Amino acid sequence: MEDNEIEAESRSDSRAGAEDSNGEAAGRKPKISRKKMFTLVSTASVNFSSMICYSILGPFFPTEAEKKGVNQTVIGLIFGCYALCNLLGSLVLGKYIVQIGAKFMLCAGLFLSGGCTVLFGLLDRVPHGVPFILMCFIVRSIDAVGFAAAMTSSFAIIAKAFPNNIATVLGSLEIFTGLGLVLGPPLGGFLYQSFGYEIPFIVLGFVLILMVPLNIYVLPSYDATPSKDSFWRLFTLPKISLLCFLIFSMSSCLGFLDPTMSLFVIEKFHLPTGYVGLVFLGLALSYSLSSPLLGIVSDKMPNTRRWLMVIGGITAALGYCFLGPAPFLHLKSQLWLFVFMLALTGFSIGMTCIPTLPEVVKCAYENGFEDDLSTLGLVSGLYGAVWSFGTFFGPTVGGFLVEKFNFEWAAAAQGGLIFISVLFLGIYYFVEPCFRRPATTSVEENEERAPLLSNHI
Repeated sequence: MEDNEIEAESRSDSRAGAEDSNGEAAGRKPKISRKKMFTLVSTASVNFSSMICYSILGPFFPTEAEKKGVNQTVIGLIFGCYALCNLLGSLVLGKYIVQIGAKFMLCAGLFLSGGCTVLFGLLDRVPHGVPFILMCFIVRSIDAVGFAAAMTSSFAIIAKAFPNNIATVLGSLEIFTGLGLVLGPPLGGFLYQSFGYEIPFIVLGFVLILMVPLNIYVLPSYDATPSKDSFWRLFTLPKISLLCFLIFSMSSCLGFLDPTMSLFVIEKFHLPTGYVGLVFLGLALSYSLSSPLLGIVSDKMPNTRRWLMVIGGITAALGYCFLGPAPFLHLKSQLWLFVFMLALTGFSIGMTCIPTLPEVVKCAYENGFEDDLSTLGLVSGLYGAVWSFGTFFGPTVGGFLVEKFNFEWAAAAQGGLIFISVLFLGIYYFVEPCFRRPATTSVEENEERAPLLSNHI
């Protein structure tokens, strides 16, 4: 019965969106039902708790790992393996979200991730060298599967509950993502300095576990019929492939900072570990505060999405070149410039990433995918997998480049990767109208008939 009510609400939202686009209900104010409010509370708690646990490693784990005899490349691999397992988990769980159940997947993922966070805090008791490295890989890999389950189901549920306001809702929820990223590094650094290595992971791991009963209570169930569509068919659509390349480049540049930024800041600016977490605020605050506005702009003016992505990508590429700064710029590295570039990069990442998910969903529907939870699971799984591949590539290759060259050149290389992805997407958007022109009439006729058919049904 609950599932039927939710499905009816989603259909009502779709009809309301169609009416608003034709100007027939311009004065109508959308109402948020109790179930949808519970969905927002649930997914906000997932974003906040998951990201605060994910982000605590940055300020102090690289230093602690070096004490255990781990070099920079292996530290990058430890960060990167999380993303690789997240990638595999996102693909499998996104495909079978309907069979598993979105609500069960989310709650089970939270519990698994929280338990692994607690276990990671006990790894300082493991002997130096290979045993420590091996246990880091095992615990982080299992943690990644739990994180993939929670985030894949969360994205799919949001897209299902708010089909006409995906970017707005995601942008608003990124406040909690940013809040987790903001609080994680300084809180982790403070707890590490005050109580040692174990306490940050144990405390925040239990916070994540405590979110499980909350979500069991407040999150509605979302069910659907399994789809016959595949990730491969979705990924091979040209527009989605280019969007995936953009998502990959942006997540790579973020993942690159995890194992490298804290060591660079400590070495270059001689900051204590507790203050390193505050440096992370530059990126996280600008991203989380700008995301809601960017989401509203993306939903209210869908035609601006391409410009948001292209301009945001170019700005992010320039930000990474000035982050070091790159040696070819012949500028001196200064703390104020570093923090300013982080803030600019955070805003530009939001500008680029917030419109991508609704664009992927729209492209999937335009190419014959069913409008149901199964398709949203595929989209969410693909999005999570590509993002995870970037966060694997960034720390792994970035750690190698920092070790072989330096942070400045490695950051410039990340900026170059972003620029290439934006260039390809910009070229596609430039030539796209040339290929669509012959089919314009039939598409417009279908769009005009759609509200009529849905009203009869």
